[in-house]
Amino acid sequence: MPYFRVTTIFCALFFYFQSGISQEKPEFGVISKSESEFTSYEKDTEATAVYLYEYGDNYFEIRDDYIYLITKYHAKIKILEKEGFDYTNIEIPLYRSKKRKEKIVNIKAFTHNGEMKHSVKTSEFYNEEVNDKWTQTKFTFPNVKEGSIVEYEYEMQSPFYFNFTGWDFQSDIPKVYSEFNAKIPGNWLYNRSLKGSLDLDVNDADIVKGCFSFPGTKDDSDCESLKYVMKDIPAFKDSEEFMLSSNNYKSKLEFELSEYKSFYGSTDRYTKSWEDVDKEFKTDKDIGSQLRKKNFFEKNVDVSLLTEGDEITRAKNIYEFVKNHFTWNEKYSIWQGNKVKKAFDEKKGNVAEINIALINLLNAAGIKTNMMVMATRKRGLPKKTHPVMNDFNYIVAKVDIDGESYLLDATDKYMPFGMLPFRCLNYYGRVMDFDNNSYWYDIMPEKSNAVMLRAQMIIDPNEEKLTGMFDLINSGYNKVAQDEVLSTVKEESYIEKLEEEISDDFYITSHEKILKYSNEKKITERFNFEIENLIQGDNIYLNPFVIKFFDKNPFVASERNYPVDFGFPMKYQYVVNIKIPDGYQVKSIPENKNFTMPDNGGVLKLNVSDNTSGTLNLFFTFDLNSAHYPNGYYIGLKQIFNEAVKSQNQSLIVFEKI
Repeated sequence: MPYFRVTTIFCALFFYFQSGISQEKPEFGVISKSESEFTSYEKDTEATAVYLYEYGDNYFEIRDDYIYLITKYHAKIKILEKEGFDYTNIEIPLYRSKKRKEKIVNIKAFTHNGEMKHSVKTSEFYNEEVNDKWTQTKFTFPNVKEGSIVEYEYEMQSPFYFNFTGWDFQSDIPKVYSEFNAKIPGNWLYNRSLKGSLDLDVNDADIVKGCFSFPGTKDDSDCESLKYVMKDIPAFKDSEEFMLSSNNYKSKLEFELSEYKSFYGSTDRYTKSWEDVDKEFKTDKDIGSQLRKKNFFEKNVDVSLLTEGDEITRAKNIYEFVKNHFTWNEKYSIWQGNKVKKAFDEKKGNVAEINIALINLLNAAGIKTNMMVMATRKRGLPKKTHPVMNDFNYIVAKVDIDGESYLLDATDKYMPFGMLPFRCLNYYGRVMDFDNNSYWYDIMPEKSNAVMLRAQMIIDPNEEKLTGMFDLINSGYNKVAQDEVLSTVKEESYIEKLEEEISDDFYITSHEKILKYSNEKKITERFNFEIENLIQGDNIYLNPFVIKFFDKNPFVASERNYPVDFGFPMKYQYVVNIKIPDGYQVKSIPENKNFTMPDNGGVLKLNVSDNTSGTLNLFFTFDLNSAHYPNGYYIGLKQIFNEAVKSQNQSLIVFEKI
């Protein structure tokens, strides 16, 4: 039987083995003729550098009466263009505790330029402090030029078995060949999974009898010998917009220490059930005990805050109070050092301190509120198979009122009740209900998100200018962003920047916020404006899109191997009424457009028409009806965005003199 627990995604691959793919490990320092003559990578002609070879070997060994995890690494990188020189600066992270630390015990590095070989001198390897838990060994290859091959290998000695975390097959440059090997005694049990969309070319597992001996014990431990290979690995290009963390999509093997069986008979379990985590959280000094401070808050806030109004009114008042009382220090720090009373007194705290204070106040007001742990978009999605607490880096409040649930985060002063900041729109979190059992809960973004512009325009040929008025309406997440702009930027600077973004001939003559058309999730601004230099000869030329929602298509790659994630659905709408100037007639107008993506995933419409009242009406709408699109929708998204950009940049109305 295998010694390891294998997750579902890995099971389908575990017993599959494709022979004929592996290659012998090359001798360090020796460059083949084909490697030397390698000038471009035909599978990715834009690559500035490419891994020709990458090899890792991991095993356990007793040194100085201590069991160490040994990692050996060997890599060759071909530099194809000057932009690839960045890959000649190497950083090797090393973990440390108060008593022990990881260290490099052997390291060599060469730059190959044809038959010439330049070594990195011992004095040129140096260690750098990162923080109290991490250092790194750094060096730079010498004499690098286009066509160079840089090669290095090292051996790392680690006393931390939990730092056997896996292997990154995919990086931001392509790899011709990448091989991962491990020999793990049965005393160590690891959860493992294969992430990403790429398949293994070799997936080999064998049992090696009696491979590990521990002094003073009678029986030798069997080992599982693992070998995984991928070849022709494409670069992971995450430069395009609208994606979750690349950690969700890069092809890699992940290992997580689950259990260690001591050679003397005891067992330490590292992977726990959610029931175990629930119990620990109740008594944890940084989480559980901090959630039991409602007596402190009852004594330190006005009693009316906790008692006046119905539940939803009290919840909204408490939420506004916490937002205004605290200033977020822009730190997450959810697992250690939380002091909610100290943060309350200082009116400043991290995510956990602010939102735990919010939870305490809501519970003090008799409103059922639980803590939800989650991960931000940049962190990656938490595993659902078992608790991995390092997957989580954020805390929010889950409030239940009259059968409705609300997620609240009081770190953002501009965020309306019931909406989470954009950084939190990461699919799901774990609600820690200490009275019952914890459970997964989906994060649903605000649905009504829009930018709408409604304008009226009049052209005066005698004055040779256009005068007009438009209302700019931002709702949902766009309203939050606009609130921050209007609160932090002086109006004069705001107007100047807006004029610069539109054109040199565009002038805003007045601006105001229309309160009667604004609310908690919507803000309406009214602008009066003028445009000059429209008349050329006997014609008037006008692009009616005085404000453009986007000037260029954000999707430029020919293909995309991971989903598109906007975070929330979005609607753009532009409506304008243009009075046909006296003495002129319509010569040309933009063509009407009507595009719909499959499954109604997106809609684009452009319609321009004139009527008997002597006006020209333009209606443009662009709806993105989903927050998330599988990569199969990428081409459709790219096309519909292209049409949206063309509609705004190339729509031209021409009036000719009668």
